[in-house]
Parts: sequence; C-alpha cells; structure tokens
Amino acid sequence: MKIKLLLLIVLFISTFTMHSQKNDYSALLIADSLKENANAVVRLNQIDIVIASQRNMTINSTRVITVLNEKGLSEIDAVENYNKKTTVKDIEATIYDAAGKEIKKIKRKDFKDNSASGGSTLFSDSRYVYLDYTPTQYPFTVVYESKLETSTTAFIPQWYPISNFFVSVEKSILNVSYPDNLGFKKMEFNFANFNIQKTVDTSTQLSYTAINIPVQKQEDYSPSFSSLFPKVMMGLEIFHLEDVDGKAKTWKEFGQWYSDEILSGTTSLPDGTKEKMKVLIGDETDPIKKAQLIYDYVQKKSRYVSIQVGIGGWKPMFANDVDRLGYGDCKALTNYTKALLETVGVPSYNTVLYGDSHKKDIESQFVSMQGNHMILAIPNGDDYTWLECTSQDAPFGFQGTFTDDRDVLVIKPDGGQIVHTQKYIDKYNSQISSGNYSLTANGDLSGKIEIISKGSQYSHKEPIENLQPTEKEQHYKEYWNTINNLKINDLVFLNDKSNVSFTEKAAISAANYGNLLSGKMMFAINAYNQYTSSIKRIRNRKNPFEIQRGFADSDEITVGLPTEFSIEFLPTNFELKSKFGEYKTEFIKKDANTIVYKRSLFIKKGLYSNTEYDEYRIFIEKVSRNDNAKIILTKI
Repeated sequence: MKIKLLLLIVLFISTFTMHSQKNDYSALLIADSLKENANAVVRLNQIDIVIASQRNMTINSTRVITVLNEKGLSEIDAVENYNKKTTVKDIEATIYDAAGKEIKKIKRKDFKDNSASGGSTLFSDSRYVYLDYTPTQYPFTVVYESKLETSTTAFIPQWYPISNFFVSVEKSILNVSYPDNLGFKKMEFNFANFNIQKTVDTSTQLSYTAINIPVQKQEDYSPSFSSLFPKVMMGLEIFHLEDVDGKAKTWKEFGQWYSDEILSGTTSLPDGTKEKMKVLIGDETDPIKKAQLIYDYVQKKSRYVSIQVGIGGWKPMFANDVDRLGYGDCKALTNYTKALLETVGVPSYNTVLYGDSHKKDIESQFVSMQGNHMILAIPNGDDYTWLECTSQDAPFGFQGTFTDDRDVLVIKPDGGQIVHTQKYIDKYNSQISSGNYSLTANGDLSGKIEIISKGSQYSHKEPIENLQPTEKEQHYKEYWNTINNLKINDLVFLNDKSNVSFTEKAAISAANYGNLLSGKMMFAINAYNQYTSSIKRIRNRKNPFEIQRGFADSDEITVGLPTEFSIEFLPTNFELKSKFGEYKTEFIKKDANTIVYKRSLFIKKGLYSNTEYDEYRIFIEKVSRNDNAKIILTKI
C-alpha cells in the first residue's frame, strides 16, 4: 500500500508538473494589471551578452511575448541582422495558443532571409533573417530564441526594459560578462519610478532585472521614447570594428582614432578633378564663397544612394570612386565634398550625428560609436557652416529640421569634439501671408495669396515644388481643408536659396464658401490659415510635453464683400498671451464692402511639465475657435 501510495504521489506530482509546464504560456496566467490597455505582454525578455575578448562577443536572446491583438504583432521582434563579421548561430521560435498549447515550431530554415538593401540602398553586404508568422486567432504566445556571434565589439546592444507603448512587461533581464581589461562602461537612464534592480555589478559582470511594468500610454506631444523610459547604454574603451582595433576614453581620442583608422586615405582625387576645382574657384579667396561653389558642383554632379558595406557602414567610399560614379551615401558624399574643398585650401570636418526630424543628441557623456548620419562642418570664425551633402536641393549652409539644434561629433585630425548645430529661433521659423479674396452674392469665392516661409517652415514647404501636379493639388486641398469645393487655378513657386526663403503664389476659387440662409450669408473670415489641429484631452497625464520647434505666422488678407449685402455681425478683435506664445486678430472695416483681416500666431519652443499640458490645450482651443470666427452678412 505504501508503495502504491508513493507511486500515486509521484504520478500526481509528475502530472501536475507537466500540466504546469504546458500552461506556463497560457494567456490566463497574465495579471489583469498587465493586460489593461496592452496590445502585447512581454512574459520574458532575457539578453545574455558575453564579451570574451576585444574581438569576440556572443549575444543570446530569449523572448516570450503574448500578442493580445493585431496591433501587438510588431512586438514579436523576431529578427536578426548579420553580415560577414556577425553570424546567426541559432534561431528558432515556438507558437502557443491562448491556453499555452504548442501550435507550431519554426526552425531556422523556415525563417525568411533577405538582403538588407532596398529602397535607396544600392547595395549592402548585410542581410537579415526574420519570422513571418500569420496568426489564426488571438491571443497567442511566441517563444523566440537566437544566438549571435560577432567580432565587432564597438556596438554593444542597449537594454530597453520597456520596448514600446501599450506593451507591458512581466520580466526583462540583462546579463553581461566581460574581461576586466577592456574598459567596460555603462550609463543608466530614467530608472526612477520603474521596478528595476541592478542585481550584479562587478569588474567582470553586470545584471539587471525589471519586473511587472504596466502599459505605458502614448501621450501626444511627449518627448522621445528613449528620453522618457529606462535604458542602459554600454560600451568598451578597447573595442573592435570589423578589421580595425580601437581605443578611446575621451571624444578627443575617439575622433583621433576615427580620423586615423577610418577616414585616412579616403580623400584622393584624380588630377583632372583637382584642376577643374581650381578653375571653378578662379580668383575667389573667401573660404565660405569657395565652399558655396564646391557645394553647388557636388549637388549638380552627384546623387544620394545608401551603401552599407565596408567597416560596419562607417567607412566612406573613396572620393575618387564617388567622382567617377557620381553617387554615394551620406558618408561618401560628405567625404567627397571634403576632398574637393581640400584641393582649394578650405578645411572641413566629417561630422557624425543622429539625423531625424525629431531632434536627438549624441550622448556627450558616453564616449562610444553613436549616430546614423554624416554631414560636413566648415570652420567659419568661432562657429561652423554645416553642409547636408546628400541633398541636391538644400541651400548652402541651411540644415533644416533633419540636423538642426542637436549635439554632434565633429571629427578633426587632432581628435573629436562635441558641438551643437545651428538653432533656428522661434520667430525665424516664419510664414508671412498676404493676399485677398472676394465673395459673390451666391457665396462663391475667388482670391489670390502669397506665402513666404523661412526657417523650419522653409523645410516643410520647399519639397512642394517637386511634387507631381496631382500631389500638389492634394497638398493644397489638405492645407486649405476649410474651403469646400476648392479649385487651384494657378500656382507659382520661388525658391530663393540665397536667402533661404520659399514663396508660394496661388490663385484659387471655390463655390459656396459663404453659406446662404434666409437672406443671410455666413462664413469664416480666415479662409487661408486656420489652425484646425485639435489638442487631445488627456486626463491624469504622466509625461511632460514638448514643443520641439516654435514658429511665427503673420497674415494680412483683404476681403471683398458682395455689394448686395451689408455687415450684420463682425467679430471683435482678440488678443491672447501665454507662456506658450501669443495670438492676435484684427478686423478693420475699410468701407462698406471691404474688410482687412490681420492675424499673428507665435508659438514658443519648450519642454513643459505634465501639469501644464492642459493649459496648452486650452490656449490652442482659443486660437482655433477664434480662427474660425464667422462674419454674418444681411441681404440689402
């Protein structure tokens, strides 16, 4: 009896253990607090990084994610990049249904394998392997495991315990081991208010664990994801980038290494090209004017293509190859422009940065391989003139919204230096509109408008000139979306690159802009530049909010009223001042049938607290409401 009882207990324990194991991935086991507002739940995200030496690193990843709906599919993130120096040693995935029952096991041969070249990438020696799985029902769980081996230790993956908005986390683990002689370093960001523990921190090991992090909601006007939520940056002072060893404790040392080992020997040009540049410059002696002539030459001769080969995509093509082929990526075209400038005695420096319309700095307190873009810096007194060498249209020295107002790394022959690029102050980001329109007795509108844009508003407007006709029409129908039945009768553009000013001239018409009812006509007097964007109400907002770029709009429009009507109601002048900006409207009655409408709107750049968001929302609501102010006419 005792033996039978013991066998029964063992059988029960075995059955219970097997049942528990099968249900480890059941969606029913997820706490309600983690499912609330979630598109996906990270059950486990464990990254084990082993840095064996300066030239050897292994990255093991285990990711268990329960996808609750279609919006959570992208969070599976079962993809690995590889090239000649980075190998995918193992990769597999297992799919479980809502109850935790295994549906499918996917081996390496079943993953899709593609070249990383595409779009504007001409060629690349990188590839990526990824899971392509279409679910039949939700929720389901993916257990994804991979192992990478690489000789490149210049890039150590950053750890993000939270991967995205509307994704909760049961557990996220980072384990790193490394020799004590490579100068391993780390930098922690935004740990406050999150359940994250550093469990190991020695001369050879580092470990973190994050548990039970609920969904982070995406809130409009928030700063960037990486500036809000926790992350850990890691790096080595003694590192390897494919076939090049590196050593750097400071940005000066890093820039010296980059100049000596990566850029050295890449700026040679044919003698014929050198002579052509000297003829192009002629007797000009001013370095900046020389640079303008060279920049214009590069814009006309070359075009941008993405080329991700060589040293991790960091070493530029040789300048003589760009000269011969007429194309290159940001590194190649920047380096080519630098080489041409050298032939006429103008110094310039390759500059590494994060290129994006949402400003992002090189992390100046953490010396490491950073950035995704390269531009050129030309010394100009105590400052620099910055050149975007990938653009065939950008005005000389104008950065626009892709590279403005951020910390960058300027690489000089004697070392690197962190520098801040040009800031375009709020009032410089201007749009000045002047024009007119008139209404017939039927309410039909016809008018002409001239709009002059500068600063960041130039960046937004300048591309319009190169749109196809149908795209231009679509743009203006969206821009003037408060004018029903809009027809664009004429369009003229003037792109004044010397003054970085873009002018739009348009003639328009629209039937029934004025609404007729019982002998009265009503219409919004601000036809051309209404602020129609609404600011979403967010109760209990958590994040600060940011206005990345301020701007200043000024409008003066003459409105011709139909002679068959008289003014019954004219909106009153309005003025609004706030910490966020200023707004003002004026309605000037010139005569019985002519109104001059003046409007100005100034918005300040700034980072504001979460409690100030509602104030901003109310400020914008007042602007929008007054922009839509109606005039009422009565038939005589």
